[in-house]
Amino acid sequence: MQAQSDKRACEASVRPTCKSAAVCPDEPWRDLLKPNRTPAAEPRPASPDNNPAEQTESILFAVAQAVEQRDHHTGGHCERLALISVVLGVAMRLERSSLVTLYRSGFLHDVGKVGLPDSILLKPASLDAEEWAIMRSHPSRGVEICRHLQSLAPVLPVIRHHHERWDGSGYPDGLRGQQIPLLARVLQVADIYDALTNPRPYKPAFETAKALEIMAQETDRGWRDPEIVALFMRLHDDVISRFTGPDRNLESLRMALVERVM
Repeated sequence: MQAQSDKRACEASVRPTCKSAAVCPDEPWRDLLKPNRTPAAEPRPASPDNNPAEQTESILFAVAQAVEQRDHHTGGHCERLALISVVLGVAMRLERSSLVTLYRSGFLHDVGKVGLPDSILLKPASLDAEEWAIMRSHPSRGVEICRHLQSLAPVLPVIRHHHERWDGSGYPDGLRGQQIPLLARVLQVADIYDALTNPRPYKPAFETAKALEIMAQETDRGWRDPEIVALFMRLHDDVISRFTGPDRNLESLRMALVERVM
């Protein structure tokens, strides 16, 4: 009976093109989302017992979080993005391995910004052409930073392609439609929502209604995967909106997702 309940919860908001994705209702989703734990899905602190590869991986996660801390506006962005991406992934009935990749990608997607100067990263105005070219290099930089670790191989396509656009006008490779890796498309939607609803050096935080309106407009313009955006909109009111209230409590999103899939 529990497995049937899990399956119904997962299927409630499934996008049509994801019906062939594996359903794994018996997987321990609660463990994946539980705070204060260190599975393969989350950054792991280095310890004397870890092997060199694990220590290097932990350092990369620490670097990624240090990047977001350079700007006080983006504190918590990585974890919010990781969790919202997993919300979408669960609703799409993605395999557990894909949820793990989404979670890890949430933390590592912008690690390539570590080499960008504050004059660009924190500029309170539009970037000029030269600055924009440097900013657009961060996905490729991120791949170069992470590609030496075999354990991060599934994350690399997400890091590289999370700024592609559905109509081919994105970067760095100008991929379009389903050429863009699915997980990159999922993470992109979560990334855009979080960027819109939180302040940045060049803009204030938008109200939720305005952020959703902008996302819909960008989708109509051909920038986003329309099915993933439609799924996001369906999930927003009863899951994601619980996290976007004034308290902005990460635990509320964890619990909302647990309720959704358990």
